[in-house]
Amino acid sequence: MRRREFLVGVAGFAGVAGAAGVAATARQSGETRVLPSAARALAARLARDPLRPQYHLLPVANWMNDPNGPIWWRGEYHMFYQYNPDGAYWGDMHWGHAVSADMVRWRQLPVALAPTPGAADSAGVFSGTAAVVDERVGGRVWMMYTGVRAVPEAEATIKNGARSLLETQCLAKSEDDSLRRWRKLGEPVIAAPPDGMRVNGFRDPSPWRVGEEWYLALGSGTRDRGGAVLLYRSRDLRRWEFLHVLAERAESIAVPLAKPDVNEVWECPDFFALGEGAARRHVLIYSTNGRSYWMSGRLDEATMRFAPEQAGVLDYGAYYASKTQRDATGRRILWGWIPETRPLAEYKAAGWAGVMALPRVLTLDGQGWLQMQMADAVETLRGAEKRLQPTADRNHLARQMAGMEIEGYSGELRCAASTAKDWELTLGQDGREPWLRVGSSSEKPDEILVNGQGIPASAATGGNRDVSVWVDGSVMEVLVDGKAACTVRFYPDRETAERLVPRWTGEAAALQGLSVSAMESISPDRLTR
Repeated sequence: MRRREFLVGVAGFAGVAGAAGVAATARQSGETRVLPSAARALAARLARDPLRPQYHLLPVANWMNDPNGPIWWRGEYHMFYQYNPDGAYWGDMHWGHAVSADMVRWRQLPVALAPTPGAADSAGVFSGTAAVVDERVGGRVWMMYTGVRAVPEAEATIKNGARSLLETQCLAKSEDDSLRRWRKLGEPVIAAPPDGMRVNGFRDPSPWRVGEEWYLALGSGTRDRGGAVLLYRSRDLRRWEFLHVLAERAESIAVPLAKPDVNEVWECPDFFALGEGAARRHVLIYSTNGRSYWMSGRLDEATMRFAPEQAGVLDYGAYYASKTQRDATGRRILWGWIPETRPLAEYKAAGWAGVMALPRVLTLDGQGWLQMQMADAVETLRGAEKRLQPTADRNHLARQMAGMEIEGYSGELRCAASTAKDWELTLGQDGREPWLRVGSSSEKPDEILVNGQGIPASAATGGNRDVSVWVDGSVMEVLVDGKAACTVRFYPDRETAERLVPRWTGEAAALQGLSVSAMESISPDRLTR
């Protein structure tokens, strides 16, 4: 389901606040209060839910989606995210807020932004960017976000037949260094799409500064043509001039998009430079139709025209609405929303929905192909390790594999295997169909199979393929050679977490190495608070 199509499915739930909402609002002051009995019961159920991740960021309860403007500020990492305080379903969008010293161990703070009745964001505070820092006026952080309000269909930029909404771009300024208090500007800073442009959507601003000027990438799509990213310019963050379309579908580059969709919107754009000197390129990331994509190429900084050269998919699985930031050392960090793939009724009843992906470091190779590795901070969660001794003896290998289980649906698996042989690594419960299948075929050395899906992964260095899997509750994040990613959701029908056991099919000698490590929880009770 497309992100904004949730409006159709949840319109009837607006204003309904249940026990999940009580639990989520119980810490607005940053101190624990005694919870009402219904909320305490929910908290206890969440704490023992084996499907709820232990070392990924998510709210105490309720719905989470897009990462919004992650930022390193005054010695801490701040993550803002789309959040519904009323329950575990999409609707009534606020900006949740969490803080961390290392990007992996988080604590929740009060909601940062909420809709203002009668204002441009009265129907929701949608996605945007908080990484706007203006040192010239006291070093404050500014949030630029999309506000939505209900309007007649003729004025709307979101028209779904159930509720028509107008999207405008809004601005808020931090009033303290902890980024807990915000002051909104009274009116939108971009009140409508460019004159004469018939858009499919108009949202998710992503500004950056070049010298004395600001530029802004904005997610959109043009009627009867498809998705696009619009480019704006400003001197003061308040008055914006539309320049041109920064990127759209084009035959000149093989963007691995689904079939043409004239109604699509390129959501959550992010545009930034990577690399140094002659290797320096600009990268555009965006999300559409359930998947996140990237392009890299050259930017003519005189005309601000972008010429894509390479393109690909950020993650082939349950991963959307990606967003980046600079970390404390200047590296480019990628975040993404891991949505639920189970039915609405199931996650609504569970009391939580949506997970923030772990941080990934982005780089480019010499040809402009995007590379990614899990941030080294994730390694600080790694606990006891079990390491397999490679062997050509199938029986010996099988006995070792039986002892390499992942306990409690929480751990990390690393595998190195030859691309010269056919093989498959699976991960699942004893006697059941595995939840994860990763395979390689000698006939297709430039491809990796994940749960039957062929994913491009150029020939492995030195003839080996490196596979890493982070298992957490109902999430598996899979990275292959730092070049391909696929996030998998799995939902065992169990009240308690069982062990997951790896299995190997193929020549024993093809397996060059395998290790399994425990992972530390970032919360003693899975509530991530």
